[in-house]
Amino acid sequence: MKKLIAAAALGLSLSVSFAMAETVKVGMITTTSGGGAGLGIDVRDGFLLAVKNAGADIEVIVEDDAQKPEIAVQLADKMIQSDQVDLLTGIIWSNLAMAVVPSVTAQGKIYISPNAGPSPLAGAQCNENYFNVAWQNDNLHEAMGAYANDAGYKNTFIMAPNYPAGTDALNGFKRFYKGELAGEVYTQLGQTDYAAEIAQIRAAGADSLFFFLPGGMGIAFMKQYAQSDVGVPAMGPAFSFSQDILGAVGDAALGVKNSSQWNKDIDNAANKQFVETFQAEYGRLPSLYASQGYDAANLIISAMGKADVHDTDAFRAALKEADFDSVRGDFKFGNNNHPIQDIYVREVVKEGDVITNKIIATAFEDHQDAYAAECGM
Repeated sequence: MKKLIAAAALGLSLSVSFAMAETVKVGMITTTSGGGAGLGIDVRDGFLLAVKNAGADIEVIVEDDAQKPEIAVQLADKMIQSDQVDLLTGIIWSNLAMAVVPSVTAQGKIYISPNAGPSPLAGAQCNENYFNVAWQNDNLHEAMGAYANDAGYKNTFIMAPNYPAGTDALNGFKRFYKGELAGEVYTQLGQTDYAAEIAQIRAAGADSLFFFLPGGMGIAFMKQYAQSDVGVPAMGPAFSFSQDILGAVGDAALGVKNSSQWNKDIDNAANKQFVETFQAEYGRLPSLYASQGYDAANLIISAMGKADVHDTDAFRAALKEADFDSVRGDFKFGNNNHPIQDIYVREVVKEGDVITNKIIATAFEDHQDAYAAECGM
């Protein structure tokens, strides 16, 4: 496990005056090792960049959860009881979020998700101390279900890993898709060999493929799929075609359509600053994970300008207002503390020698998740 204090890591000058008279301590539990490390590193780097840009009086304690729920739970307890953090954030994976978030909120701490958005936490298990700055898990998959209809697909094969976000992914796609299913398969979390699944796709007679395989899983699958020459057009959410993995996937991803609530070409001042400063700081283009970490930090910073973090009711209300300039443009929370936002369709393209995404359509405007009605708030 690795520990990082943001102030030391980025050489921050913590002299800006906020409503808080003392430093706000944020515990970030995320994945910085193993096959999912790229996601956690991007969330961390986006978060720390926002802190640096704002000169905010925030201390960030970063710990590696190694993508294991039991480690994430131990880290959360340590951060609350020993490190005495004021807020928690950082978790990438929904199975870890389901293990950690209920415990954190039960201890009276506010948790701000920069990624994982499992359906129970948006619905029946919503909590006033839980905010999601990214999306509810189903959202980007719902957008691709709608896109599949627009593209004229009638017999789609769908595939995702067997964990909460995978279930939410396929349920989200099916919620809007109107055609038939050529097949529905759940793979192992962390799987790297997809020969059997590719054989199923080939035999299914599908006219299209929708898959959700984030991080290293998506890299492995897309390379193998391209080499197999199945010829069935693929589509997916941004997680399978995010900037952090496109370089590794290579030309096999070109032309693929995918859905996202963010892209580097969204035309607003906050996004332009984010993309420029991220490239300058880290020497790479940001991914949507980085954008989510950046927005999560700026949400916290906006609340610090209005309330003392130790006044939980006031700080919670300040978070709910979401009074910050999101890289996505318009941003607001629904009743269940999940975003109501636009979701776009992107295409993987090559800009010079760089493989990246560009927005080609808007799938949804002001989209709210399907579980908000189940939330009692």
